[in-house]
Amino acid sequence: METNKFFRNSAIVTALLASLCCITPVLAILGGLSGIASTFSFLEPLRPYFIAFTVIILGYAFYSAYKPKKKDEIECACEDNTSDKKVSLINSKKFLWIITVVSALLITFPYYSQAFFPNDTKNLIVVQSNNILKAKLEIEGMTCTSCEQSVDYALKSEKGVLNAESSYKTGIAYVEFNNTKVKPEQLKKAVENKVGYKVKKIQIINEKEN
Repeated sequence: METNKFFRNSAIVTALLASLCCITPVLAILGGLSGIASTFSFLEPLRPYFIAFTVIILGYAFYSAYKPKKKDEIECACEDNTSDKKVSLINSKKFLWIITVVSALLITFPYYSQAFFPNDTKNLIVVQSNNILKAKLEIEGMTCTSCEQSVDYALKSEKGVLNAESSYKTGIAYVEFNNTKVKPEQLKKAVENKVGYKVKKIQIINEKEN
């Protein structure tokens, strides 16, 4: 039982490590903790290994819990009257399933993290086309889809931003904004102050000559 408990605890730890780099950007936005956003980004390259370890550990725990008992083990249990003892929840198969579900939720967090962000639907605003600019932001620190969603939300929450789409694979965010309401420097501050990632460069890619 102690061995199974060790494996269950290990599964939670490795699943948490696999998801930390994705959870922290969301916490940065929702909790105003911008300083922690990139704290665990170094774990991203190790994420596949943590996921693999979690699967292996849980697999062994299930094997130990459900493997057929040998005849001598059954006889020993009968002699010790252990079959009459009520198994506590923490040592039960039910708890193992709970640990498995929690681990799965942690590992798959990037795929449903958008649900934690408030609806960013905005009222329709008429803007003159010559006031709409598009900026390209080169951002350092994004490692997963949760990072993208956190950056997009931070940018869209700025008054005057019409749309924002970022990619962790390229490290680039494209932002459409009303230049009479918000300036490029404010976009940079929104990412750095609200999420915690560094904006290396901002480029206006469709600015019209006056």
